[in-house]
Amino acid sequence: MLKGILRDSIAKQSTKQLRRDGYLIANIYGKGMENVNAAFMVNDYIRFLKAKETVAFDIEVSGNTYKVVVQEYQKDPVTSQLIHVDLMVAQPNVRATYKVPVTTSGTPKGLKNKGLLAFHRDRVAVKCTIENLPESFHFDVTELDTGDNYLVRDIKLPEGVECFLDPRVPVVGVIKAK
Repeated sequence: MLKGILRDSIAKQSTKQLRRDGYLIANIYGKGMENVNAAFMVNDYIRFLKAKETVAFDIEVSGNTYKVVVQEYQKDPVTSQLIHVDLMVAQPNVRATYKVPVTTSGTPKGLKNKGLLAFHRDRVAVKCTIENLPESFHFDVTELDTGDNYLVRDIKLPEGVECFLDPRVPVVGVIKAK
């Protein structure tokens, strides 16, 4: 479980001091609850997110435990360091928008024809409850040749999960290398 601290002040000066001390600023929010201003050690947060196996994960802030999903994050444009994250509490029986990762397996045929495997969308936005949330959308790309794509309409959505993207939007495909 990832442990964080509660921020007592949201002033610019205290936020800068926390970032200098190695903390990642976080906002935790959910439907019908008051926002929680928290901070996590940057290295602990990154290490925890790389090791997690589910979209939703548990965090602890000042004795309270929350099951959250990452909604948004911000990186420094120059150094690419993580500076801010928005975490949404995954409440049971509440429909919300989640971003589900896209995974692939296999080696596409198109790589032999000077193609490159391209992720047009690495995460797909869906609307559902946390109980119906899929862990990932998986594609077997061995049959893709140069110019072939898997589209949003090719995703097998579980019961109770809706995707509002245009069905013609490509998710993953093989593009021709220049």
